[in-house]
Amino acid sequence: MTASLSTIFNAAFLSPGWESLLGLFALNLVSSLVVVRLIYHMAAKRRDFVFTFMLVSTAVFLLCRLLAGVEIDLAFALGLFAIFGIIRYRTNAIPIREMTYLFIVITLAVINALAPLAASWLEIALANVLIWALSYVLERLWFVEHLATKMVIYDRIDLLHEGRRHELIADLEQRTGVTIVHLEIGKVDLLRDTANLKIHFSADQEPGHFEELQP
Repeated sequence: MTASLSTIFNAAFLSPGWESLLGLFALNLVSSLVVVRLIYHMAAKRRDFVFTFMLVSTAVFLLCRLLAGVEIDLAFALGLFAIFGIIRYRTNAIPIREMTYLFIVITLAVINALAPLAASWLEIALANVLIWALSYVLERLWFVEHLATKMVIYDRIDLLHEGRRHELIADLEQRTGVTIVHLEIGKVDLLRDTANLKIHFSADQEPGHFEELQP
């Protein structure tokens, strides 16, 4: 009787591929943790994006893995793009650096979910390791400085002249508290004696400021 119940349970709830699903899920989880926790978070210190990256990676992996053998028609695919488009335009802009990591975790999830159908385990492992290595080299060893951006409405347009650029930067650094690497001058309002400036500063050296993007 017990054997019969076990057979019925296995036939009803456990498909033949559940072991590979768990194995690939563990592989994708470890791979995502390496990129998100050991590479991205160690440099950026932003826990909000760690949460987003891990859940997006898990969701994409399960979606690709469970629907790998399902024929999806054009209407369904366009519907998914429409949903993601609505989400994109209803949320704040994501910095380019974080957008790149989001693309990386999505890529890893798709590789780990679908590659076993057409590639060997060695090729899958090699693809994961190559992505880890390149991310680590670019993030930690190559020392690419990450610049944050802030929009400033500036009230001293007399300092906008080319010959007074050093005075302009010194005044902005004193008033904003950041070390400016580069600045751009935008709209100048001569009626109100104000100008729109875009200042770029090191996000690693000034952790108290967040990156501000134009809508």
